[in-house]
Order: sequence, then C-alpha cells, then structure tokens
Amino acid sequence: MKHPQWSYSAVLYEMNVRQLTAEGTLAAAAEQLPRLKNLGIDCIWLMPIYPIGVLKRKGSEGSYYSVADYCDINPAFGTFADFDAFVTKAHSLGMKVILDWVANHTSRDAKWLTEKPLDWYKRDENGEALVPWDWSDTAQLNYDNQAVWQGQIDAMRFWVTEHNIDGFRCDMAMLTPIEFWQVVRFSLGQIKPDIFLLAEAEEDNLFQNAFNACYSWRLHHAMCDVAQDKSRVWTLRDTIHADIKRFPKWSMRMTFTSNHDENSWSGSEFTRFGTALDAMSVLTFTLPNALPLIYTGQEYGYDHSFNFFERDPMPEQQDNRYTELYRKLCELRHNHKALHIAQQSCNFIEIDNNAPDCLMTFVREVEGDRVVVIANLSPYTVFGDFHTGIYAGEYTDAMTGKPTTLYEHMWGDITPWSYKILVK
Repeated sequence: MKHPQWSYSAVLYEMNVRQLTAEGTLAAAAEQLPRLKNLGIDCIWLMPIYPIGVLKRKGSEGSYYSVADYCDINPAFGTFADFDAFVTKAHSLGMKVILDWVANHTSRDAKWLTEKPLDWYKRDENGEALVPWDWSDTAQLNYDNQAVWQGQIDAMRFWVTEHNIDGFRCDMAMLTPIEFWQVVRFSLGQIKPDIFLLAEAEEDNLFQNAFNACYSWRLHHAMCDVAQDKSRVWTLRDTIHADIKRFPKWSMRMTFTSNHDENSWSGSEFTRFGTALDAMSVLTFTLPNALPLIYTGQEYGYDHSFNFFERDPMPEQQDNRYTELYRKLCELRHNHKALHIAQQSCNFIEIDNNAPDCLMTFVREVEGDRVVVIANLSPYTVFGDFHTGIYAGEYTDAMTGKPTTLYEHMWGDITPWSYKILVK
C-alpha cells in the first residue's frame, strides 16, 4: 500500500484535549500547536472530541469513548468553529490532524439508539442494547447490519468533507469486521486519496487494503518486561524479528512508551520504565517500521497518571531535558531516510556482540544514509565487545553533534541503560 507522503517520516502526538491545558478546550489546545511543531510533531491525533453520554456515565466527565453523537463536538471542548480553527492552524503549520473513531459502540443514550432501527444494535432477550466487555457506559453496535456500516461511513465522510481532517485512529479496530474497514478505506479514499488510517489492533489482516498502521502492543510489552528485569534483551529481539516476518515490509507500526490507556491504567511511563525510559524511547524512534508516538505530557517528562473520567489538567510546564530528548529524536527521524518507513524492504542489520542478553547493536541504512544504535538495555554495567566490520568509520553523535569514530573492533564498559546513536 502507498502511504500519504507525509507519513513515511512522521512523528505522532496524541492530544488529550481535556487534560492538555487549564482550560481543557480546543481553542486553548490550538495555542499549543506552534510549540508542538517546534518539537517536531507532524500529526496530531485528537482523542475523541464528540459529545459524551450521560446515562451510566463514569465519573463526572465520562469516557471519551462513550460517544453520544458522531457528528457533533463535546460542548466542554468548544464549537465547530473552534474545531475548524484548530485544524486550519495545524494545517498552516504543516501538521496533519486525525480523529479518534469509535466504531464498535456508542454511549447508552446515543442519538442512534433512539433515531435508528432496533437492529442497529446487538440486543439481549429483553431488547436492551448489549454492553461490550465491561464497558457499562456503552452499547454494542450490530455489524451484521450493513446499514450500520453505511451510517459509520457517512459520519466519517462528514469529518473529511466538512471539516478537512486527514484520517482516523480507529479504536479497538479488531472488534469490527476487517471487511468493514476495507469499505471505509475505499469510500474515504474516493474523497481523500491520501487518507490515513491507524488501527488500535495488531491482527494479521489489518494491512489487507484497510490500514496504513497498527499498534505495536507486543513490542511495547516486551520493552516493559526488559525494563522491569522480567526478561532479557533476546526476548525483545525475538519480538522485533517476529514482527518483521509477520507484517508487510511497507507496514507502519506505531511505537510508544505511553498512550492514554497505558498512562491511565498502568501508570506513567516512569512507573513502567523507570531508568530505562530514555533508552526505550530511543528504540521507538529507531526500530524498523516504527511510527513514533508522543503522548500528552511526555514532551515535558510529566510524571503523572491522568484521571480518565475527570478533569485532571496538566500544570503549566517548561521545556526541560525531556523536551530536548524528543526534539532531537524527532530531528533524527526527519533527517535520516534510513529511519523512514521502507516502501520495499526492511533495513535492520544487527551487529553481533558478546552480550546479546543485554546489548542491542544494530544498523539502519538506506541509499548511503546510515544510523548506528548501540544500547545497553540492562541495569548492569556490561563489558561490550563487538566487530563493526564494514560499518567502521567516522560518524556524528546524533545527540551531542560531536564527531565520533566507530572502530572496526569496539570494546569497553557500557553503563546501564545507556545508548549511542551515530549517524553518517
């Protein structure tokens, strides 16, 4: 599949409008766009901005994913004029905007429950709309009914044609038929040929004329296990190679150390990664087929687990070392074709080392552009010993900008969770 041109080197930012600013509005969020552009963000993924159901609402604000009306704006966030101004400003800065789309279910008091025929929802023996999983504030749509497919597509077309968005992050995409997403791809592609679709899923069939990108849950969990000393680096390496074999060479896999689910339900990235965080963040930008994600607050190292169902705004922050780390990683991704999504083949060459349970040493190279990563992914000081062979030579350290020599034979102590990124 050919992706939108902007996406091959893109960095995503998941924007939690409710928590990003003191105001918690789209207008206030729009004021943050220039700094995100300066950070190196290419695409804003907006968490759901639709009205939230009241019936069986969780907390005082409710779940973003309990949608009452697919074609309206949550009044707490602002108006259509505010939304359009947000999109216009993002586009003027050269950034794309994708919406979070919740196709599997609605709220339990959604417009569709009263306006559409009964068979638009799955129902129990009493005629009540079924609750998917344990999401008691939602109602399960019925994808055995083709009218539901068309209703979803019409609503998605509304945002593309009337409000000029660039794509969708599709919530729990594996819960709806892949054939539905294939029709979505075709229908929206008739309007916007470079529509971008990201699946919150990791199934084998997602790239069959449906999605541009999927989640990398297995990789994320493998990174967490290594960071928490539950497994060693060979488990992470096996996961990387398994994914390379499993998915098409041109596929995109969103890589992350945090997102709204992980942050709210498993703790901040500091809770999950501890002192391994910087090194694991580097992997999300340098592994093959990576589509890196930064979640609200990560650009400041904001160590907080947002309350999912309440207003819990991030205090005003100042740029710090985390800001600089992400800025450099974004710049690295943009400036080096070796790290872009491969259209034909995966460029990932490992350099054998003496401590494969702790060290990852690999090369990404395309058309003369080369990136070398040397990382100690362990809590131990490791004596590293490896031969670089044809990759020996003069480089620039991507993080310091200083010239560095990569000798044919490298050896010496490598401190815990340290890394080098060398570019040529």
